[in-house]
Amino acid sequence: MLRYIEICEKAVRAGGTTLIERLGSAHVWQKSPADLVTDADLASQEIVTRILRQAFPAHEVLGEEDVGDEAGETSGKLEAEFCWVLDPLDGTTNFAHGVPHFSVSLALLHRGEPLVGSVFDPLRDELFSAVAGRGASLNGKHIRTSNVATASEAVAAIGFPPGVNENSPDLKAFLRAIPRFQALRRTGSAALNLAYVAMGRYDASWSYSTRIWDMAAGVLLVRESDGTVCSPKGEDLDLRSGQFLVSATGKLNQEIQLLLNTPSLDAER
Repeated sequence: MLRYIEICEKAVRAGGTTLIERLGSAHVWQKSPADLVTDADLASQEIVTRILRQAFPAHEVLGEEDVGDEAGETSGKLEAEFCWVLDPLDGTTNFAHGVPHFSVSLALLHRGEPLVGSVFDPLRDELFSAVAGRGASLNGKHIRTSNVATASEAVAAIGFPPGVNENSPDLKAFLRAIPRFQALRRTGSAALNLAYVAMGRYDASWSYSTRIWDMAAGVLLVRESDGTVCSPKGEDLDLRSGQFLVSATGKLNQEIQLLLNTPSLDAER
């Protein structure tokens, strides 16, 4: 386990250095409408993948920017005994516009469950790491979630898909939640949202449209900092679903579940 987290941290730091080198000069294009990618994403993925394959040649590596990675191939990698899942630049739109909030996220899955994970913010030199059963840390210091238990006292972070519309579940959840929370934030980096819940900057976070490489490391961080992790409906978390709800406390988690799953007044009418 120590070897896994050592290489994990080394790899995300290398990816972060690559991002900083290209910040402000990266070439940007669209993978799909409102879904950006840059040559910095690709360069970060390349160096992280190289480090992982040199250290663990028998492990699978699934990165967000894998070219031509069909659904079947993705599923096959995730079913391997050991598979690293990587987002080489979580917050690409922020990065492309010079907004200083993005990260590198990496986790090692063992038969689908995260063993180790790291989220690295290269601009702030903040390295969040977790090892299953051994806790979570920020730059080597133990972290844990806040003790906030009610939405009215909570700051929560949310995410929207690139092609958000009026029927998007993320938007509907946001409209239900915003009057009831102390504050809601849309930051553009799901991995950092989860890391911030783990260390108490945020009290909760949820999304209906995240990919496994955005959430695997962050979910482990929250689990290992005594937070509550489940699906938005309160069911066991399925990393492949792209849907998560994390909260600082079980009481807050239950309140958010009720809020997210209660029909709106308009629907009731």
